[in-house]
Amino acid sequence: MRIRPFDALNKMKSTGEASKASAASGTSSTASMSAPRDAAQIMGVPENELTPNVQRALLGLMGEVDQLRKDTERLRSRVRELESLADHDVLLPVLNRRAFVREVSRALALAERHEAPSALVYFDLNGFKDINDNYGHAAGDAALHHVAATLTANLRETDSVGRLGGDEFGVVLTLTTVSQAEYKASDLADAIENTAFMHDGRELHINAAWGVHPLQPGVNVDAAMAQADAAMYARKQELKTAVTG
Repeated sequence: MRIRPFDALNKMKSTGEASKASAASGTSSTASMSAPRDAAQIMGVPENELTPNVQRALLGLMGEVDQLRKDTERLRSRVRELESLADHDVLLPVLNRRAFVREVSRALALAERHEAPSALVYFDLNGFKDINDNYGHAAGDAALHHVAATLTANLRETDSVGRLGGDEFGVVLTLTTVSQAEYKASDLADAIENTAFMHDGRELHINAAWGVHPLQPGVNVDAAMAQADAAMYARKQELKTAVTG
């Protein structure tokens, strides 16, 4: 049983007053001694040692323990905060590459254990360099924020979004087949392209190429990342050929 310092102090005071009242009235010693025994039992200190000095020492110790408990909780909260910062991109509210790779690994482990495949989508922005060159790096940052916000807003809580490089993003679609992932990736790319972002009073647009690779048993993280990147690059080349042809 845990008691607060003030509860203990009040208990001890009331105990002393009850003892005095019993002695003055000549009542049974059983009633007057029951409360001190309870207090001594709760505090874990023999009754005859509960002198004023011991009481003060115990209350001081309990106060210190309570403060240590509060300090410990503050430290735990700070650790959780630092862990969150370590997992997120320095510029965007999405996972950094290290944390995203960890999510890919988790999806692969899920597929291995439960035969529940997921899918990896790799995005690369088209025209990002032109935005930086024509409007400045602040416009490029605005474009990255636009992409991160669009991806996050259109995914489930069980999915993961990460920034893999300068203008590259990854998405883990949990419990999703390749065909479903391709359909979703196309929708996400359309949302990125069809929604303008603002910079310096201008409405700007950017689009993205994408590639999909299944996260299924027998696939490792590096191979999955490389294959999704290759699928994205192949699609990008197809689009370039279609435009120039």
